[in-house]
Amino acid sequence: MAIIDLGKVSITWRGAYDGSTAYTPKDAVSYQNASYICTANTTGNLPTDTSYWNVMAAKGVDGSDGTDLTSTLTTQGDIVYRDGSGLQRLAAGTAGQFLKTQGSGANPVWATNTSGLIQKVYAETTTQTSTSSQSYVDTSLSASITPTSASNKIWVTGMIGGNFQSGNGSLHMAVFRQIAGGGYSEWRKLEGGWYLYAADTGGEHSINLYDTTHNTTGQVDYKVRILSENGSTCRVGGSSAYQTMSLLEIGV
Repeated sequence: MAIIDLGKVSITWRGAYDGSTAYTPKDAVSYQNASYICTANTTGNLPTDTSYWNVMAAKGVDGSDGTDLTSTLTTQGDIVYRDGSGLQRLAAGTAGQFLKTQGSGANPVWATNTSGLIQKVYAETTTQTSTSSQSYVDTSLSASITPTSASNKIWVTGMIGGNFQSGNGSLHMAVFRQIAGGGYSEWRKLEGGWYLYAADTGGEHSINLYDTTHNTTGQVDYKVRILSENGSTCRVGGSSAYQTMSLLEIGV
């Protein structure tokens, strides 16, 4: 069987051009920001000599409109935008803000959401509170929120369970409120404020209240307090009875 030598059947990359190296067809080299392929045996003939070399790829003309963004963006969280004259830096906004377009011909800005759900705080506990006091005592269910606007509403919602350990009685529950550290006062009773129970019976009760009178951007604290109307021992919560409270700031 006859053997036919086909020679090189693919390009052989030889790296940077070296004038002392013997090159054969299909050798490829780099030279002065371009790459060349050898077309004829050669030693010492520069890749720019078209008798031995053809250009494979060459560097183009440097652009004139490029911008070095490392000099524009200086701080983590920066973003870049184009104004009427060129690229500009917009520094990071504050937590919770969103990027707002102001339409054609105007620059983007960071903005704060002022309507709908602004923020939510959630609290839960299984700690049990027992009392026979006929004056209000604290339970472990409480939550705090700092409104972003004094005119926004606070939706107070949740669930709490109660019962009597001994005897029949009336359990009173109320939400107390403190505004900007000014001290707690009774704000709203839950579902009329009292529940009649026989011994060892009870139930779960919802919290569903709107606060439209806090009028502050300081911290607002809410807590549930209970009392026993007739002095029998009542209780709320426990290891199998989650008590929950959510505070939702609603933008007007």
